[in-house]
Amino acid sequence: MDNLRGIDSFIKAVEGGSIAAAARQLGITAAAASQNIARLEQALGTRLLVRTTRRLALTEAGRIYFERVRQVITDLDLAQAALACLNERPQGRLRVASSAAFGRHVIAPVLKGFSTLYPDVSVELVLGDESFDHIRDDIDVSIRFYPPSGSGLITRRLGSVPIVICASPDYLARRGTPREPEELKHHDCLLFRTPFNGRLLPWGFLRNGLRFEPDLHVSIICNDIDALAHMTLAGAGISRLGAFIARDLVEQGRLVALFATGMALSGAEADPEPLDFHIFVQERQAMLPKVRLFIDYIADQWRQHPVWPLGPRQG
Repeated sequence: MDNLRGIDSFIKAVEGGSIAAAARQLGITAAAASQNIARLEQALGTRLLVRTTRRLALTEAGRIYFERVRQVITDLDLAQAALACLNERPQGRLRVASSAAFGRHVIAPVLKGFSTLYPDVSVELVLGDESFDHIRDDIDVSIRFYPPSGSGLITRRLGSVPIVICASPDYLARRGTPREPEELKHHDCLLFRTPFNGRLLPWGFLRNGLRFEPDLHVSIICNDIDALAHMTLAGAGISRLGAFIARDLVEQGRLVALFATGMALSGAEADPEPLDFHIFVQERQAMLPKVRLFIDYIADQWRQHPVWPLGPRQG
């Protein structure tokens, strides 16, 4: 049993890049995780890890041992998850990562319902658009419009969110209303820089089944979608917002939708390209009741409350 604890601590330390990361995943102290690994090394009679102040490095013996035993721990986790599913008693901490704006506007409002259904699960919501790794950052479930780093992830498509190109009535009164995406090069455009790769998020459009990106006059760049929404409301220019942010603002008359069928002033036959969101989970955690039930719950919320379609609300 002591060796099993040591193997588990060793595997998670290598995968997470540090003994502290292993300790977080196992719910123990870093000192306890380090002692588990030390006892394993003593039992094996060889050094597995070289510990420095900055990083862990595998010895040659550690590399060979890691490749041989990592599947053992994965199989044990899957076996435990399969047995837990028989009891259907979700419990423990569930760490959920989400793109910042999507998590703030979509995931956070429905967490109360999940907690009411499963009171023994403690949910931690981590919001951010920067790059992350499920193992390194101790993430159980992530919801993103781009794949996180790392391997061994199962992907489930959640759905598409319509994109709304919009501006304030004040801006349009001052600068005029573009009737085609090609006219955006004559307007102040507010762009989002994606923190995970440092690139500007493109403004794709679909016309007659063909995708194109018009030339833009970039006025302001920001790495936070909600900040861009506030700038748009203040009349700074035209922005590209998800329907989960823009819809209510358009219906309230605070923003005007451009181009998109059903919400636009113009009759332009060019729709902003929608944004696909996916759920990601590690293979060895996919069968855990708390993970599986959370994924099903979020998917059900998406289906039951269709706030994405443009045009009149449903329900």
